[in-house]
Amino acid sequence: MTVAVVAVVLVVVVAAVAIVSTRVLREYQRGVLFRLGRLRPLAGPGLVLLLPFIDRLVRVDLRTVTLTIPPQEIITRDNVPARVNAVAYFRVVEPTLAVTEVEAFPVATSQIAQTTLRSVLGKAELDTLLSERDELNDNLRRIIDEQTEPWGIKVTTVEIKDVEIPEAMQRAMARAAEAERERRAKIIAAEGEFQASQKLLEASQVLSRNPVAMQLRYQQTLVELGGEKHTVVFPLPLDLISPFLTGTQNEGEPD
Repeated sequence: MTVAVVAVVLVVVVAAVAIVSTRVLREYQRGVLFRLGRLRPLAGPGLVLLLPFIDRLVRVDLRTVTLTIPPQEIITRDNVPARVNAVAYFRVVEPTLAVTEVEAFPVATSQIAQTTLRSVLGKAELDTLLSERDELNDNLRRIIDEQTEPWGIKVTTVEIKDVEIPEAMQRAMARAAEAERERRAKIIAAEGEFQASQKLLEASQVLSRNPVAMQLRYQQTLVELGGEKHTVVFPLPLDLISPFLTGTQNEGEPD
């Protein structure tokens, strides 16, 4: 009976030691191994054997992490208050540095992202913040990546999600946009009138040099008027009114 108890105890101890001394790391995980406090070569993926009570393993996920940057209150370069939130994507490229160079690298990366967001966007004007987001996103990514590189962190993307501005500023921007649209519409209409007047002048010059063309245009106008409802057209040959037109032109000429 005693031997059986000892055997059971030995089996339990061996099982406990096996459980304590083995780790299984997935394909996207790596293990930073410390033996008596000293750094050992990187472990994983797969089965990793540890020395009980001597080795300590820290798991590090190599997949891309989505980091939501909380909304930040900023004042733009042209003194407009705004509330901006963003999202960043990063991943660990050096697991050893991510564990040994910084404590809790996700929190540290989030703090760096928030500080950089306020710093960079505070130097930009509101129009730039609204219309040139691609350039601002690239600047944010580059600056954050430079600061996290010593930690073995690679920032791949930073995107500004939303920019909130006061309602009074929104109304002012809407009025400015409407005024700009009206200005463009007036300019386009004026340009159209100018081009139409030029074409009419060219057409009048051509018709004045060619009486046959004038006669054909006159007849075409009569046909168009005659096709309209409630319109009565009395054709009048141009030969009858040409002396009056000539006389009018001669009167207008200086002596």
